[in-house]
Amino acid sequence: MQIPRRVYDWQVPFAFALVCLVTAAWRDPARELLRYDRLATADGEIWRLLTGHFVHLGLQHLLLNLAGLALVWLLVGRRYGTKQWLYVAAISIVATGAGFWWLDTDLRWYVGLSGMLHGLLLAGAIQGIRWARWESVAICVLVVAKLAFEQFVGPLPGSEVAAGGPVVVNAHLYGAVGGVLSAAVYWRSARPPAYI
Repeated sequence: MQIPRRVYDWQVPFAFALVCLVTAAWRDPARELLRYDRLATADGEIWRLLTGHFVHLGLQHLLLNLAGLALVWLLVGRRYGTKQWLYVAAISIVATGAGFWWLDTDLRWYVGLSGMLHGLLLAGAIQGIRWARWESVAICVLVVAKLAFEQFVGPLPGSEVAAGGPVVVNAHLYGAVGGVLSAAVYWRSARPPAYI
């Protein structure tokens, strides 16, 4: 029996959401064990560079990130295949972790999907530009404007209240860099999807 295409298209965000929901069910112990923590990472707990993206400050933060994941998927989810999306996500996560480790040496801890989400959104939007999609250009412009605002002014107004805690804006920047790098790798090799 073949899985309907509509369900198949959503398997990547469903998988990420499931991991986040499982870690959320463990609450504080999972957050303490899995979050990016500079001191613990320096002591050899290097998994935190990856797992910190799948734990959250609380239910409000989790729901905000899952809504963001759904929105990203609605906007650009058909731009790549499953394996390509997993690669984009991995590069965005690695870029975020590397940025934290080498550039944000004062950052003590981090949780959340937002770095990866920015990478996914930009990678998908850049891929859409190949086929002259005006909305892809608009997404890229808006994301770059948001990143610039965050770098020069700080978190978007209300974002810390919505997340239920501090917003690490550099996570967005590093994740976006990962998305751009991923899009560059796939620029020539990806074929246009049936619906972009």
